[in-house]
Amino acid sequence: MPANLSPDYLDAERDYKSAVTPAEKIDALQRMLATIPKHKGTEKMQADIKRRLAEVRKESQKKGAAHTTPFYLVHKEGAGQAALVGPPNSGKSRLMAALTHAHVEVADYPFTTRLPQPGMMKYEDVQVQLLDLPPMSNEFNEPWLPQVLRAATICILVIDPCDAEVLDQIESIAERLEQWRVPPPKLLAANKCDLDDGGENLAVLEDLYGARYRMLPVSALAGVNLDGFARAVFEALAVVRVYTKVPGKKAELATPYILRRGETVLDAARHVHKDFAEQLKYARLFRLNGSRDGLMVERNHLVEDRDILEFHL
Repeated sequence: MPANLSPDYLDAERDYKSAVTPAEKIDALQRMLATIPKHKGTEKMQADIKRRLAEVRKESQKKGAAHTTPFYLVHKEGAGQAALVGPPNSGKSRLMAALTHAHVEVADYPFTTRLPQPGMMKYEDVQVQLLDLPPMSNEFNEPWLPQVLRAATICILVIDPCDAEVLDQIESIAERLEQWRVPPPKLLAANKCDLDDGGENLAVLEDLYGARYRMLPVSALAGVNLDGFARAVFEALAVVRVYTKVPGKKAELATPYILRRGETVLDAARHVHKDFAEQLKYARLFRLNGSRDGLMVERNHLVEDRDILEFHL
């Protein structure tokens, strides 16, 4: 009998695979157990989840076991966590300071950043968490860095296009991320683009890496294309914003619900309240531009960014 695993179960399974702390693993396993279809075809899977859950709980309760999150892991907030990686002196910290209110140390010497530094970047009506990290080099990398990158939603490669060693740096970092089983960067931010006279270096990078990465010229110091960077990061997170409205009333546009791209009206209802998902019959779809006002959609309709949903139970 096929398992017919639900999207909620698959999400929980992904969270379990990326979990680092016992608390994260327990939370993911509990959600896996709660959302797995209960029938004969999943009995072995249910038993395996229960076994793993018992093992993690036992491990977390051992005398002397750490009950706090390691210092290097930062709790995710906002629409997603984007980790900034790059070689020394690529300007990651300055970019972080320009985009968030975080108090980061900015200096012209390498290896200024020693610990993870989170900050919230505003994009329209949502916040995205940026995470400044120590630089990556062939000489030394913090031993905890792979775990932080695997736990992040995405990572963004920040480079200085005018650095004479930039090509070697990009290849070295890409190779190291692959060794650490970290997904490739979703975005390559060419910082200090204001120093690239005529854009010749950017043109070379685009020619060499345009097919591998989405390229984006920025300058934290000169304030060039920072809005474009925020938009590109949001798009790279592969999430959508969904708003809700009560029949006969205006839409609630202050705080959107954040869903993964590819999720449905039913998933959106579940974000609002679990009872909505159980009792939902259909929804009416509205758009900010009025192009779809009142269109009736089924439970399995895929939501798009900035959809407005009116649930009917």
